[in-house]
Amino acid sequence: MDMTLLIFLLVYVAMGFGKLPGFKVDRTGAAVVGALALMATGSITPKAAWEAIDYRSVGMLFGLMVVSAAFVVSGFYAWTARRVALLPVSPPVLLAVLIGVAGLLSSLLTNDVVVVAMTPLLVALTLARGLNPVPFLLAFCFAANTGSSGTLIGSPQNMIAAQGLGLSFNGFLEVTLLPALLSLPIIWGIVALMYRGCWTLPATAGGAATESTADACTTNENTSDATRDEVVLNVWETCKAGIVTLAVVTAFVLSDWPKELIALGAASVLLINRKIASSDMLGHVDGNLLLLIMGLFVVNGAMATTGLPQMLLADLRSAGINLNDPISLFLVGGALSNIVGNNPAVMLLVPVLNPAGHADALGAALVLGTGFSSNLIVFGSLAGIIVVEQAATCGVKISFGEFARAGVPVTLACMVLAAGWILML
Repeated sequence: MDMTLLIFLLVYVAMGFGKLPGFKVDRTGAAVVGALALMATGSITPKAAWEAIDYRSVGMLFGLMVVSAAFVVSGFYAWTARRVALLPVSPPVLLAVLIGVAGLLSSLLTNDVVVVAMTPLLVALTLARGLNPVPFLLAFCFAANTGSSGTLIGSPQNMIAAQGLGLSFNGFLEVTLLPALLSLPIIWGIVALMYRGCWTLPATAGGAATESTADACTTNENTSDATRDEVVLNVWETCKAGIVTLAVVTAFVLSDWPKELIALGAASVLLINRKIASSDMLGHVDGNLLLLIMGLFVVNGAMATTGLPQMLLADLRSAGINLNDPISLFLVGGALSNIVGNNPAVMLLVPVLNPAGHADALGAALVLGTGFSSNLIVFGSLAGIIVVEQAATCGVKISFGEFARAGVPVTLACMVLAAGWILML
């Protein structure tokens, strides 16, 4: 038990810090090494480790990543980013449009893929207009996190929570869509208020920044395309991806087929292509995230065999904290997601929940708590990390303090909204 607990703690220290202190081992590496170490020490057998991995969640996530990747290779994200960023509207209106686009795309496609594909494009295009990219990037990130909470397919943690609690696509939609939609105008109001008068860059700084950004982002094919006069959009491939996405959502809503089989079937249809290589599609699948989730399933499974999670749950109950109470789960999930990340937080909490009788309320509490709170600090979500790191590679620095200055009021306002909604369920 001592060795299992030690490995478990080291893995989640890496989840919190982004890497294992003193080593060049990131979150994914820590999860994989931790899983292997637990098998090597006999804390969990290889057979039990395989059984601990929820193939349904992993299969559905992989399939939907491929669907989202189809929009990347078709040029849809680059085309959308350019069309939005070059709209002849004022900065506050542009901010509102960008928030709406981020919320919509993230609710239908995996939010992390959307953020990866569009962040460098938005940096280049806002600087080309002489605009300060920071408020647009922050709002885009915030909207992607909260907007993705509205549907089962919006983010990995939604899929894990839905599978663990047995939530249908329609049931999930009923308890999360409205607060996700209401969060978007809140984000616009706070960011627009905080950055009023700071929408543009000085002429000299804007020109220098635009030039440095073009140099920094030339290695990104999508970004270089977006900075040209024309963006090549493969209409047929975009329509094909759109039809498949519509078919996936329709199947989720109207059928009782296993969700992972629907997603994997959609992926197989899109991977069969005469013009686009399957390797190009699979190159946009976040393999690191898949390995991270698989490793954490094993680590959490080994920890469950020790009985310590059950003991901790009993101690929490005696202290007046019942994780099967939606509000308690909402608050604990929100706090935990900012310590270890939203995906690991959901994976830690789902196994200790009893969905009998009120699975919808628990699902809303878990998803909204981990989704809405993830805008608090940079490391609260993978989307936040992606935006900050990709902006930095393009010459735009978003400091921890700058992120939190906007993230804290956005998070507090959205959490109050979500808490009120959960109380009404």
